[in-house]
Amino acid sequence: MFVFPQLRRALGPSVVAVSRFSKRGFVPTTSRRFTSRQTSTTDVRKYHMQSPAAKRSCGLKMPAPRIGTHNGTFHCDEVLACFFLRQLPEYKDAEIIRTRDPAQLAECDVVVDVGGEFDPKRHRYDHHQRSFCDSFSSLCPEKKWVTKLSSAGLVYLHFGHRILAQLTQQEEGTPSLEVLYNKLYENFVEEIDAIDNGISQWDGEPRYAMTTNLSARVGHLNPRWNDKSQDTEEGFKKAMEMVGTEFLDRVDFYQRSWLPARAQVEEAVRTRAEVDPSGEVVVLGQGGCPWKEHLFSLEEELAMETPIKFVLYPDQSSQWRVQCVPAGLHTFQNRLSLLEEWRGVRDEALSSLSGIPDCIFVHASGFIGGNRTKEGALEMARRTLRAVADATPANGS
Repeated sequence: MFVFPQLRRALGPSVVAVSRFSKRGFVPTTSRRFTSRQTSTTDVRKYHMQSPAAKRSCGLKMPAPRIGTHNGTFHCDEVLACFFLRQLPEYKDAEIIRTRDPAQLAECDVVVDVGGEFDPKRHRYDHHQRSFCDSFSSLCPEKKWVTKLSSAGLVYLHFGHRILAQLTQQEEGTPSLEVLYNKLYENFVEEIDAIDNGISQWDGEPRYAMTTNLSARVGHLNPRWNDKSQDTEEGFKKAMEMVGTEFLDRVDFYQRSWLPARAQVEEAVRTRAEVDPSGEVVVLGQGGCPWKEHLFSLEEELAMETPIKFVLYPDQSSQWRVQCVPAGLHTFQNRLSLLEEWRGVRDEALSSLSGIPDCIFVHASGFIGGNRTKEGALEMARRTLRAVADATPANGS
């Protein structure tokens, strides 16, 4: 089985368990919070250079870095947080200390999901204290996500740009890396934050159970309640390998497939006036490019007043399709469907009816049509736009 080189490096030395407790048991230190509400994602990147691990990466001879997290039953958020940290040069060889002993945690360079503190200046990233209620939006007001952060989200917020720059070999601060950073939080990390904090996707009873998500699969690697051995160390290492493989696979997909698709759609959107003066038709030069998500996102980002109605692209046989843009990402309703009288008609009958040469078909629902040429497909879109414009009263009602 192929294993990412980053994953081999990230797993590093064996995870170390420390189960010693003080006689009084675990006593959390005084909770401290990162209180600034005007912090930007640029600001949070500064904190990583203040740790002993960061100084170690600058050439000073110091003991191997240590990442602290709790022992016992493990969860997806601290497993992913530890994996994230191992992607950074200063923590790539870090020993993971699993304990709740405050004395042991105090000796760690960075602590996640335990200790009762959130203090990024000291690299303490716990979210269990009563005073903690932060989200991406509260710590970085330019971001939109309001889900309460877990240790995974906290580490991603503070180190995510550097992690992705390391994995993708892109420069920090580039627009494409920022897009990737946002996408991976929204489509990977936020789910883990929400599940760990007990935040439901909906109100009321769900129609069915979700038991195969990443958090659930990590949970299944813990010992069963009635197993003779309750040792969690081997399961924790397996969980790190699993979440690491999945995260790296997602990064690879978004970098090599999702971002190029976005670039192609963005180019088509920016040059749409060259296709048709209405600005309501775009052409994608390569068929198979997933465009819907990117189109809606770009329309919002560019504050486009006139929504796009049709997308043209070649199919696998080099013939052309004209597809209607849906009213939303998760609906079959179209912003504008192809003309009703064309629907369900094919080939010469359709060309004769429409007056457009080389027609192939229009789907019975009107959401897509085909023509042997790009010009013919474009004319099908234009005729539909013109018919709607002719049918609209001058006052626009």
